[in-house]
Amino acid sequence: MWADNETSDDLLGFKVHADLIVDVINDNDVLPVTIGVFGDWGSGKSSILKIVEKELIGDDKDGFKDGTLVLYFNGWVFEGYDDAKAALLESIIEKFAKHKKLGPKVKDETVKLFKSVKWMRLMGLGFKKIAIPAASAYLTGGVSLIPYLLNEFSQIDPTELANKLKGDEAESFLSSIIKKDEADEITMVREFRDDFKKMLDKSKIEKLVVIIDDLDRCTPDRLIENLEAIKLFLNVDKTAFVIGADPRIVRHAIELRYKTDGIENSSDVESRNERIVSDYLEKLIQVPYYLPKLTDNEVETYLSLLFCQKELGSDFNKVLEAFCTARENNRYDVFGLGDIDSILNPEEKSKLTNSVSIIASLAPIITEGLKGNPRQIKRFLNTYSLRDRLVRVAKIADFKMDILAKLMVLEYSSQSLFRQIYEWQSSQKGESKELKELESLASKNSIEIIKEKYSADWGTDKTIKWLNAEPKLTDIDLRDYYWITRDQLTTSISGSSLVSPHIRSLVKKLIEPVAGTALTRTVANEIKDKLSEGDYETLISLLEKELTKAPEKTEIHEAFIELMSQKCPDVIDAYTRVINKVDNKKIPFSLAQNFKLIESKNVEVKKLYKVFKKDSQIFNAINGDN
Repeated sequence: MWADNETSDDLLGFKVHADLIVDVINDNDVLPVTIGVFGDWGSGKSSILKIVEKELIGDDKDGFKDGTLVLYFNGWVFEGYDDAKAALLESIIEKFAKHKKLGPKVKDETVKLFKSVKWMRLMGLGFKKIAIPAASAYLTGGVSLIPYLLNEFSQIDPTELANKLKGDEAESFLSSIIKKDEADEITMVREFRDDFKKMLDKSKIEKLVVIIDDLDRCTPDRLIENLEAIKLFLNVDKTAFVIGADPRIVRHAIELRYKTDGIENSSDVESRNERIVSDYLEKLIQVPYYLPKLTDNEVETYLSLLFCQKELGSDFNKVLEAFCTARENNRYDVFGLGDIDSILNPEEKSKLTNSVSIIASLAPIITEGLKGNPRQIKRFLNTYSLRDRLVRVAKIADFKMDILAKLMVLEYSSQSLFRQIYEWQSSQKGESKELKELESLASKNSIEIIKEKYSADWGTDKTIKWLNAEPKLTDIDLRDYYWITRDQLTTSISGSSLVSPHIRSLVKKLIEPVAGTALTRTVANEIKDKLSEGDYETLISLLEKELTKAPEKTEIHEAFIELMSQKCPDVIDAYTRVINKVDNKKIPFSLAQNFKLIESKNVEVKKLYKVFKKDSQIFNAINGDN
């Protein structure tokens, strides 16, 4: 099994990206700078950031080398804090305050900066959460408040003060004491930046590098708080911020916070919101760097290295060194078993031979099915390894792991097609004339016939590539293979290990009971034309799975209906597949009204009316007037 976390071991050939980022950081002429390392969920951003950290500080445990101080900050760790902005600022100041060499030099500055952060936190969070409890504690001698507040409170009679703090007007009373306006905030920010610059100068460091990871795992509010904290340091000399995030999630968070609404033309509003988001990012990120997806050769290389890592243990280091050397001279070709043959002993070769042969045949469809995503590839292999163990424990004879691997690619890339083969095999006792015909048609590239006779899903480029890949499944009884994968035939979306947190949260948002307008906004603002093709397919597949498990739940049907209303692609086909599989008697008949209401928006929904089973209430309710 492989650990699913970031690593500074470069199995992806990503050191070149890290070296580029380090080169920018080391160019004093471009400082101060904010670098955005952008990529999809699981694309390898965290590993690159770890390599950057290692390149800058080596093995120094205090994060300080050759005049450069490095702080690695995980935004998601502070997700539960009341103020993520303050958490980031305090972490940076604390790095100086507790540093053995730097701390004594900047003691006075850190004390002052900590007080400034507490003040900002008070101003930003509102008086109910901090000021009122703190003021009440002050009356009993239990806490020492910011000197400013102490001075203000000392001018008021204690009895009168206590009454004001206990009453309903406590918040407005404190607001009148702390005069929060734009001028005060600008002054506060300027003073903080000036004090921070003094601390940097006094510390005598050459540069401060703050690496911020996992922003895209934060809620939109927390994500923005972290970005706002970074803005405080813009144009502060000697600083470099490196941010790793999925740009789609960052843009979504900015849009939620700063978007405008209006009664004018909706396209004008959308265009204005897009400009707001772009302007925000351009001012914050001076150097955006987008990670490329892995190519077929890079996926095959990554798979080979992962298996070498698993099988060779501590001896893997010699393989990693050979890989790094090879990449310096050739960054295009596959690095495989042939490249390390001379450094392996016979026993090591024996361990790797079977795995590498499977890798070579399946790398292209793994690349296509898992979109060249390193995290998905690693999780795919972990599931594959676990099922390999299950085969041995269950003592299943004549089980071919390359067939399992091929089925798993379809399982993770298209749940609906994976289930369809299962249904064909189940009804025909281990045979499937449909799969046999599909493989035959795919070999002749008869794509239009496939689409006409089966469905558009079977005629996509990636599915044709899967059908043509070895090993062929014609005349193979797949029931044992589906027995091994039966966990994926029943699991809920929370167990879908290859689904990004963003897509899981979207599905949950769609199927939770909400008002109609909220559902409409979610589809319009977060789904339609907002997701990549792969993420959208995953979302529809998960919705299909949820409805198959619970056809009686109105909320899941309503999610499908809203997607149909806004003419999102492939939704009607997915909904039809579910209707044909589930007990239609469980489908709420009250949904008939929902369908009628969206007819004018999408007339295609009418073809669903005859799909419902005739003995169901939903059929009678929706066809009663026809």
